[in-house]
Amino acid sequence: MRVRAIQITEFGGPEVLRLADLPTPEPGPGQVLIAVDHAGVNYADTHQAEDSYLTRAKLPLVPGGEVVGRTEDGRRVLAITSSGYAEYALGTPPMVFDVPDAVTDGQALALAVQGLTAWHLLRTSTRMSAGESVVVHAGAGGVGTLAIQLARHWGAGRVIATASSAEKRAIAEQLGADMAIDGEPDGLGARIREANGGRKVDVVLEMVGGQTFDESFRALATFGRLATFGMASRTPPTPLKPGALVVGSKTVAGFWLIDCARRPELLAGPMAELMELTQAGALRPLVGPAYPLTDAARAHEDLRARRTTGKVILDVTK
Repeated sequence: MRVRAIQITEFGGPEVLRLADLPTPEPGPGQVLIAVDHAGVNYADTHQAEDSYLTRAKLPLVPGGEVVGRTEDGRRVLAITSSGYAEYALGTPPMVFDVPDAVTDGQALALAVQGLTAWHLLRTSTRMSAGESVVVHAGAGGVGTLAIQLARHWGAGRVIATASSAEKRAIAEQLGADMAIDGEPDGLGARIREANGGRKVDVVLEMVGGQTFDESFRALATFGRLATFGMASRTPPTPLKPGALVVGSKTVAGFWLIDCARRPELLAGPMAELMELTQAGALRPLVGPAYPLTDAARAHEDLRARRTTGKVILDVTK
């Protein structure tokens, strides 16, 4: 049987994402075949398409790191996988999770990469404590919208979000940010401190890189922690000297969800909590636009241009 899939045969921008007719993937030992209904689109996918991600990509490839669909025995599941932009995908049990009826496909997809990332940024990387101030960059994005809510749910003293437009800043505040500010790098550190009542901040979740990282680091309070989990600007920050960490006892941590795959307990426990919070209505994953599979290139264009909010998904049935 043949399946529709988005395939990349040359590296580049969104234009390299093309619809292809490919063989159905064959499950190997310990794998399950999933008939995909919806696939998630992540910013990392845009890096993979141009081969600027943390790991080198090999051509040809089918992008996509998460899907919701049905297994051959009828289970409705969320899977963290590879080659997700296709009608069928493969999953391995430690990264395949049952989806409760009360959780929509879009919500479940938001919890996979972005939800788990937000959970670990706050719990594992920065070890946020109740009462601390937290800055969430790209507060209207997939990770940001969930990180704002989790920080608030876990008792952050003040949550400050950044976003690129007044509309996105309003979304961040509706989700629980005490204040949302312009994410423009120039003068960002001063705006962060002003939003925190003139004080430096305890925790920063940073995925822009470049000057945004530099300004955020300078806004850290004593014993402050900055977690970096991306470089959307495609510009590296200024290299840090060890002395910059010693003065103020500051911490810079990196986070990459792939590293959790080697320790399944780092996925199962947090995912169970995220699903439970979503079912209870305590966590509201923001689901953005749904593009037909055939419009995957446009989804990448809109994501890179920051025209989207919340979780971007592909409807694989269209």
